[in-house]
Amino acid sequence: MDRRLTPATPRIAHISLQGHIAAPAFTEGETLRLSQPLADLLRSPAGVRERQLLLGESFTVIDREDGHAFGFAVKDGYCGWLPEAALADTPRPSHWVATPATHLYPEPRVQAPELAALSLGARLAVLGTSGKWAETTQGFVPASHLRPLGDWLADPVSVAESLLGTPYLWGGNSRAGIDCSGLAQLAYGACGIGLAGDSDLQETAGTALDEDAALQRGDLIFWKGHVAIVVDGETLIHANGHSMSVAYEGIAACIARVEAQEGRPVTARRRL
Repeated sequence: MDRRLTPATPRIAHISLQGHIAAPAFTEGETLRLSQPLADLLRSPAGVRERQLLLGESFTVIDREDGHAFGFAVKDGYCGWLPEAALADTPRPSHWVATPATHLYPEPRVQAPELAALSLGARLAVLGTSGKWAETTQGFVPASHLRPLGDWLADPVSVAESLLGTPYLWGGNSRAGIDCSGLAQLAYGACGIGLAGDSDLQETAGTALDEDAALQRGDLIFWKGHVAIVVDGETLIHANGHSMSVAYEGIAACIARVEAQEGRPVTARRRL
């Protein structure tokens, strides 16, 4: 079984695996929420980053060790370890950050020192609004930067374009740093379309396209270990290690470059 999608440790497994694997014990777990702006989802306690979670995202905890909690992100089932200090039983979010980034303030005043930077996709519980400000359980945010959960954007490509210039970061999922699959997941998620966390898992989404099919805006192109989003018939956008950023690239030029430099042909084209 894919360890990224298997909510189990040697000590205990999630109840959804009962009857599928042998485990010393099973649990329903405890669902908490990320209580800080951004946290790395780790392969092991204090290990390497595999993905990231944003403020307000839900995480089901099934085991704990050395100050870390093991479980899975509710949005996509991705498993890993988070610092226990990053999780709390916070109020259910009502809104999400619908701009590339925003700031959290201690008071509704632009001159106030910011408490934290928040990325597109972060989730907050709004208590009320006053003028241009939304008061949340974490502080104040410009109301124009938020949308109610369920009020999604319409075009994943426009979302990805709003992140142009974001630095490339392996396993990144935020405006502070993002990788190829993180960009696809964030862009489509902002439009209410769920995608898996890694590019090989995303490669099963939607419908397969023939190699000679005309590409449309929003289609996905896959290589082994990489995904890009089609902007139009000639251009794609992707978070990539070549430019170390979210950038445009010509489709034909990108395909030729990746094959010539890395020996990787296109493995799939998908339409969601």
